[in-house]
Amino acid sequence: MTGILTTIDKEHQMQIPLELSFQHLEPEDEIKDYVRERVDYLGQLYDGITSCRVHVALPQHSKQTGHTYDITIEVRVPGTELVVSDRKGNRPERQHLRIALRDAFAIIERDLKIYRQKMRGEVKTLDGMLQGTIAEIRHDRDFGQIQATDRRLIYFHRNSVIDGSFDKLKVGDTVELVARHDDSEIGPQASTVRQISPLKYQP
Repeated sequence: MTGILTTIDKEHQMQIPLELSFQHLEPEDEIKDYVRERVDYLGQLYDGITSCRVHVALPQHSKQTGHTYDITIEVRVPGTELVVSDRKGNRPERQHLRIALRDAFAIIERDLKIYRQKMRGEVKTLDGMLQGTIAEIRHDRDFGQIQATDRRLIYFHRNSVIDGSFDKLKVGDTVELVARHDDSEIGPQASTVRQISPLKYQP
């Protein structure tokens, strides 16, 4: 396809087969090496990964408004595929490809840890997770608050929302979440947030 550069990481193929592609940009070797390092780290987190695909695109419109990057990471594991499609628009930090990649890999690492814990039986089933409704959502500032069923008001960040659906959330939506237990100046925080059907919500 015109404008897309794809490479297969043969050196690391004994670990995790990696398909790395770029659209509308010519990456430096340093960026390719950084992606391979992050994929290798995914393999350290969970040794059941069968393959990984990373696609980096520079949208045409961003050439006029400032270079921002769209990044998709697909990690295939037994029985499913973990996907992060990280598109945050024209935020200043998105003009640095390494930072954009760092943020996207941070999300897939979190999702992979959750998957690993479920496979090992270290977390409760979805029905046993804490639930609540969106009490506040600030799309322009990348955070929101959840009124949980245990009556706590819990803060969450854009990066905590699974499947990259933060921009679709609105006040009143029902979610399930995992709350962190460490101390924070802003109070309780959610490490994972997932939108669910209102039928699952039981006040």
